[in-house]
Amino acid sequence: MFSGITQGVFPISSLLKHEGLLQYTVVLNETLIKDLKIGASVAIDGVCQTVVDINGCVVSFDAMLETLAKTTLSDLFIGRKVSVERSVRFGEEIGGHEVTGHVFEKAVVIGKKQLANNLALTIQCSDVCFAFIKPKGFIAIDGSSLTVACLDKVQRSAEIYLIPETLRVTNFADKNIGSHVNLEPDLKTIILVETVQVSFADIQARLEKIEKKLEKWL
Repeated sequence: MFSGITQGVFPISSLLKHEGLLQYTVVLNETLIKDLKIGASVAIDGVCQTVVDINGCVVSFDAMLETLAKTTLSDLFIGRKVSVERSVRFGEEIGGHEVTGHVFEKAVVIGKKQLANNLALTIQCSDVCFAFIKPKGFIAIDGSSLTVACLDKVQRSAEIYLIPETLRVTNFADKNIGSHVNLEPDLKTIILVETVQVSFADIQARLEKIEKKLEKWL
């Protein structure tokens, strides 16, 4: 589990592409590699990845076909900087919200506004994903825990505001219209919405049965 508090951006140092598999390395710092072990989970641009090798500050990961299809890891290149967060350890403060690192889908940036003291990005997603995004609710974009400022139901988009500290430790400032980002809605919101959807579907099915019986009687 992650908290959505990105700990910095770090460069990709190598890439090796296979059929359905991408092997890559990220150069971290001494703080992030402290007590890091093979098999540990690390969020790379919001995607939960397993450490497969450690060589000094160079850490290796494998991205499988499903991950490459659903996330922006398929667009990695040597020198690109990615957002990194170590998994939360017992007793640590969760400064953001609970993030699993299981990306729902790739969303696209459709708006960018540079304001006096922050940056506003507008993110567009699919109909299915949009149902799980609520005003003032949490979402994770590229692994960063963010609050939804407002929604546009017509274009299925959410606007978010990024303060200078968030911009300092992420690569959001480099995003432009047309850029893709990894989007993970809040898990609790997903569970709540799906529960309500199932309940309403069940009620509707029962009402339809009642209507059919009434039609026979009438």
